[in-house]
Amino acid sequence: MAFLKRLRNLSSMDNTGFGTASNNTGGRFFNKDGKPNARKKGVGILDRYSWYHTLIEMKAGRFMLLLFLIYICINLIFAGVYYLIGIDHLSGVNSGSPWKNFTEVFFFSAQTFTTVGYGRISPVGFMASAVSTFEAFLGLLSFAIATGLFYGRFARPQIFLRFSDNAVIAPYKDGTALMFRMAPYKNNSLSEAEVKLTLAVSTEENGKSVDKFYSLDMDISKINVLALSWTIVHPINEKSPLWGFTKEDIGSTDMEMMVFVKAFDEVFSNNVMGRTSYIASQIVYGAKFNIMYHPNDDKTLTILDMDKLNDYDMVPLPEPVISITEGDMTS
Repeated sequence: MAFLKRLRNLSSMDNTGFGTASNNTGGRFFNKDGKPNARKKGVGILDRYSWYHTLIEMKAGRFMLLLFLIYICINLIFAGVYYLIGIDHLSGVNSGSPWKNFTEVFFFSAQTFTTVGYGRISPVGFMASAVSTFEAFLGLLSFAIATGLFYGRFARPQIFLRFSDNAVIAPYKDGTALMFRMAPYKNNSLSEAEVKLTLAVSTEENGKSVDKFYSLDMDISKINVLALSWTIVHPINEKSPLWGFTKEDIGSTDMEMMVFVKAFDEVFSNNVMGRTSYIASQIVYGAKFNIMYHPNDDKTLTILDMDKLNDYDMVPLPEPVISITEGDMTS
């Protein structure tokens, strides 16, 4: 095919960090949330995961639930130990049914673990005192770790940026362009925002399937301040790897556009990063994004409406058409 011959003549990239053999990779390179679509094998689960990274990146609700479950489980274990030692080694326990006795030692364990120590129940004898001493020590360590995780989650630099669900091929000047957009959704201040685009295309060379990577030029790749929405535009012209592609060509070619965003957060005083990717099924042919910001009623303030991040209208494209239809291809 003519478009494949043209791609072979274009200079490709070899510093993407991904291999070139298509048979050695599966699916897309990056998931929509920006995480690499890869899983490690050959190491134990304790070595495979950094638990600090896992807990820092875990969703807030799941993180809180995990801490609560760990807290309950630890107290259940210590309550079982106290119960086996015997409730007669805990002064102040009002003896009753086995369930009542167990709840008494469970709450004593919770008071010891948190170092609250109300004083109604106290250990008697060496074994009960030794276990309570160890539990209090473990509680101090556990709460120090939990506090550090809370601070790490609260203070971790994040870009707080949302990307449109779809990219579009829209009219642009006298031709067409591949576009997507993004917008900050919190009250953070991002400056010196910069975007890099890489197009991955699977082609065949010498009877072997290989992945080729191409840098996509943008109309504007860097802006001073990212305060409103920013539509990234890749003009489809003679310099573009997509130039000359027909609807059928792109529909039969494995491709993925990878997006890398870097900006400086003035509050964190640090660079923050964002990533995502779009495959062909996420690209809408013949569409144009609607403006997602407007002035307030007295025109003294600009309103950025995040609900309109994915809003677009279908529009006709000028000829010749470089098209990708939704659902043509998955990577």
